[in-house]
Amino acid sequence: MVIALLKKKKKILIIIILAAAVLLTAFIALFLGSSDMGFSDGISALFKTGDETSVRIIWNIRIPRILAALIAGAGLSVSGLIMQTDLSNPMASPSTLGVSNAAVFGANLSIIAFAGGFLETGNNVKSYTAGVNPFSTSLIAFLFSTLSIILILLLCRIRSFQKEVVVLAGIAVGAIWTAATTVLQFFATDVGISAAVIWNFGDLGRATYATDLIMAVVVLFGAVCFSLSSWKLNALLSGDAAAHSMGVNVNRLRALTMLMASLITAVCVSFLGIIGFIGIIGPHIMKRLTGHDHRFSIPGSMLMGSLILLLSDTFSRSLGHGTALPVGAITSLLGAPFFVAIIFSRRGTGHYD
Repeated sequence: MVIALLKKKKKILIIIILAAAVLLTAFIALFLGSSDMGFSDGISALFKTGDETSVRIIWNIRIPRILAALIAGAGLSVSGLIMQTDLSNPMASPSTLGVSNAAVFGANLSIIAFAGGFLETGNNVKSYTAGVNPFSTSLIAFLFSTLSIILILLLCRIRSFQKEVVVLAGIAVGAIWTAATTVLQFFATDVGISAAVIWNFGDLGRATYATDLIMAVVVLFGAVCFSLSSWKLNALLSGDAAAHSMGVNVNRLRALTMLMASLITAVCVSFLGIIGFIGIIGPHIMKRLTGHDHRFSIPGSMLMGSLILLLSDTFSRSLGHGTALPVGAITSLLGAPFFVAIIFSRRGTGHYD
């Protein structure tokens, strides 16, 4: 009893420390970037007492971008955690169900067919700029992601949501979206395909207060739903049969949590583009630190995802002079070696404690 209490206090302490690290990193990120703004200028701009340029940089560029990193990082990470639990697969991530592939196709369809491609504007860059609507692109990307989710869940219902079927259905549907995107890009003009490829890059620079609010509502709602189902998710760790014996409707739990995790992913990807590895690295780190108990791994994974994406974006903004590398490239570049280290580490994962 005493040992269990000490372990619980340790996990709570880890989460508190992680939350403090996220807040501190977010504050520091406000004053780091490619501009020549000093710390004192940044503080003044934060209180809207500095020069107009600094105020605009802080309030119109950096704060929406930092909020996007916090929200999207949390959403992608907790989605990865839930998918790994539902599918009993440590390699599962928000891209497992083809959600990202569907979003890419939707965005490409919007950009190539309706804004920058063969139906209206041709190769005229000025016409493309006048016709493109970033919000409509995100909306169409989200609609196709949702369509992909519904299609996969309908296919899985035939086999009672067996976790192997979910994975295979996700791979198959994702491949279809990828093939459709390739065909679409084949017929695109130079301007259309360039715009489409740029959209595919994970970029927090396109975030606004409006998109941050939409992502925050969806991620917060999903996190609450996951937290309320934490004991059921813990039961699922012991296997479907054990969960059934505890009174858990496994099929319904798996369907609802996978749907919510996929919707979170769809919203984040539709606004920000493809951001890889957050959904794998964040949950794995927290499982090492706090175990598999979802009462702790859910908030911990969200905080870790926010921290990883925030650090990656700050690093990308600090590299160039007036430019920033796509944060999706940074997360993949930093995440792949780290994930390989996780795979080959000697410590096993085990069950939650």
